[in-house]
Amino acid sequence: MKNPNAKFQTRAIHFGYDAKEFHGSLNPPLYMTSTFAFDNVQQGSDAFEGENSHYIYSRLGTPSQALLEQRMASLEGGEAALATASGMGAITSTLWSLVQPGDEVIADITLYGCTFSFLEHGLKKFGVQITYCDLTKAENLSKAISDKTKVVFAETPANPNMRLINIKALAEITKNTEAKLVIDNTYCTPYLQRPLEHGADLVVHSATKYLGGHGDLIAGFVIGDAETLETVRYFGLKDMTGAVISAMDISLILRGLKTLHVRMDRHCENAKKIATYLHNHEKISTVYFPGLPDFEYHDLAKSQMDQFGGMIAFEVKGDRQTGAQLINQLEMILCAVSLGDTETLIQHPASMTHSTYSEEELEAHLISPTLIRLSVGLEDVGDIIADLEQSLAKL
Repeated sequence: MKNPNAKFQTRAIHFGYDAKEFHGSLNPPLYMTSTFAFDNVQQGSDAFEGENSHYIYSRLGTPSQALLEQRMASLEGGEAALATASGMGAITSTLWSLVQPGDEVIADITLYGCTFSFLEHGLKKFGVQITYCDLTKAENLSKAISDKTKVVFAETPANPNMRLINIKALAEITKNTEAKLVIDNTYCTPYLQRPLEHGADLVVHSATKYLGGHGDLIAGFVIGDAETLETVRYFGLKDMTGAVISAMDISLILRGLKTLHVRMDRHCENAKKIATYLHNHEKISTVYFPGLPDFEYHDLAKSQMDQFGGMIAFEVKGDRQTGAQLINQLEMILCAVSLGDTETLIQHPASMTHSTYSEEELEAHLISPTLIRLSVGLEDVGDIIADLEQSLAKL
């Protein structure tokens, strides 16, 4: 690909790869190897000193991993990227690289359950101060940030309650400090939102979700400036987590990226119709979806997202058991965690993905015990709605 101005869809398919260099192979070859041979000791020594670009060991990268990372960096608009074995591998490798005892992480009050657990039960134990703050209001960050703050971390939209963070507003506060603004962009993918364009320093992803897109892999990414990514690779990943992505998962994500734009368009189209259906249903009390005009963060969504995404959160009239009944009565929609798959998935966060929170923490972090999370798939939207309708009719 020689066009430097190629659109997202074209870069997702072609960026960084020339089939002519690999015997015309349409798909990039995989390097199923743990180590790489040197011509001699001097070449190996120079590689370890960083004086040549020879590959050393697959924990540090392979040619196919380098291609994947270049492609993701291009799609997110970053200088560099690092692929990891999971989304949590990306988050933990990044945060271990950015903080030390006595430093502070300021995090939004709503986080994915394992991210919260890593902060609350992991970093805290090693002398890192964790401060939770409602980052939907940028003035709260202005009051909380200090010289000790090294990371400001947020998801937007947040998992599972769909709260949105104004990335530009937070970046204005952090840009003159030592703090890195880290945004989890899993819900949107770079097709719908590119946090670096709005001033974020680093972006993390669970590639398990939309980037892979088919529920057949676990992987993650961190994207940002080259200097920070080098630290994350050679300290956070190599020394601290060892969260090394496998060759097969690299191949599956490269494949997934080729159809990302097509899949996301359909996820978004289906989700908007389903959110409208739920919004108008007499047995649904609240729907949280960026595309609904009365959603609290609708205007912000329009300003920083290209479309409204494929995730919906909602609450059924009744209690926690009513929501469980709705899920249990579904016939096609699957009760499962994860998201971004071709299949529509539904789950109860308080019992499942966010079960690491105590009851008191669920309330403090704005995760309702009656909240239901729906990852809208690629099935015919009429069939998805019909399944929801038959279950709601039985409540």
